[in-house]
Amino acid sequence: MWTLGILPSEGDAVSILVSKDTRLIVQGITGREGEFHTRQMLEYGTNIVAGMTPGRGGESVLGVPVFNTVRDAAQATQANASIIYVPAAFAADSILEAADAGLPLVVCITEGIPTLDMVKVYAYLGQLGTRLIGPNCPGLLTPGEAKVGIMPGHIAAKGRLVSSRAAAP
Repeated sequence: MWTLGILPSEGDAVSILVSKDTRLIVQGITGREGEFHTRQMLEYGTNIVAGMTPGRGGESVLGVPVFNTVRDAAQATQANASIIYVPAAFAADSILEAADAGLPLVVCITEGIPTLDMVKVYAYLGQLGTRLIGPNCPGLLTPGEAKVGIMPGHIAAKGRLVSSRAAAP
């Protein structure tokens, strides 16, 4: 067992939350940040199966189909994870929408979400069993497999364990 800030010893179990099997929805894909980081994740090789922006269903961004709701996107693509690039005012609802759609993993990059909003979100997620990474985080990276977030993909190599505190630019 290991704790935050201390790298595990050889033989310790480490959770791998994203892989080549991750089927990702990008919430907020039509926004500036969402599109920019979608491009970076696609270039890394992440399997992005859908984007979601209300009122923009039927469009596509970088070849990724856009849906009006996370539920529609998840049902059409068998997605199993979501990443959120929306303004703070909408982020808590975006997390809840992903959880209500049955996604087991939600990554929220957004910073500045009101604390009381997140207290309600965490209580609700605990009932559903959805795992939330974030908010205000750089995301997840499994070297050579999937990049879900804003960190550069070159900071890690397969076989090496790094955290955002240990990663070098």
